Amino acid sequence: MIPYTTSRDTTITDPAYGWSATCEERFGTHPVQVVHEWNSAVHVEEAEADAGKRAFTHDELQAFFDYADDQVDKVRGRGRKGWLPAFRDAVLFKTSYAFGLRRNETRMLDTVDFGRNPEGPEFGDYGVLYVRYGKAKKGSPPKRRSVLTVWDWSAEILQQWNEEVRPHFTTAGAGALWPSERSTRVGFSQMNTRFAAYRDALGLDENLDFHSFRRSYVAHLIEDGWDARFVQEQVGHDYASTTAIYTCVSSDFRTRTLRRVLDATMEAALRPARRA
Repeated sequence: MIPYTTSRDTTITDPAYGWSATCEERFGTHPVQVVHEWNSAVHVEEAEADAGKRAFTHDELQAFFDYADDQVDKVRGRGRKGWLPAFRDAVLFKTSYAFGLRRNETRMLDTVDFGRNPEGPEFGDYGVLYVRYGKAKKGSPPKRRSVLTVWDWSAEILQQWNEEVRPHFTTAGAGALWPSERSTRVGFSQMNTRFAAYRDALGLDENLDFHSFRRSYVAHLIEDGWDARFVQEQVGHDYASTTAIYTCVSSDFRTRTLRRVLDATMEAALRPARRA
């Protein structure tokens, strides 16, 4: 049997290394490259990353959510009815982050898209989110996936939204998770406008966009030690390489990691040497 290699791992067949001659001498055969760019499947999944885009840091994300909550209190305190859309958008933003959702996946959620997770009974009726409008490949229907709840607060805010606030919308009967005052489902323009308004009011980087919630979800889970394969399944990536793009965007995580290693190194250096 002749060993073979792919077009992405050609070191073993590169004449400069002499492996082929060595194998021929020792085993009477040599490696042969049989997989090339012209006869292999192409990675056709579109990249979700943009060189200029990034995830929120933990502090930025907390500031954004706090600001969204403050707007609800301010509008409601003035006796204006606009507190309902403000409340909706605050929960919508948090939900997008809590489940690592794309913008359209978030918008198209219905109240029936949640279920119980037997392995996570503490989340109640919000232990699993069933995404029905995932990113579709060319010529294919929307991709479905289930996303497990990982944070207690996400189940709590969804329960409050569905039981106490959402019913106040006159269009809530249609079943969309995020109704608007004039239609059964919130529009992209409303989502984008609110996001940009909050971001700009806080003076945050303009490279932060709605998709930054999804980037942040991946980056923060990886930073907190969650298994990379679990995170990949949660966000519905076919390739680990796509998920990996999100794991190096948090500069504060790298800074904390560096500081932790340096402190540990210094502590070890100052520790008295053990006597034999």
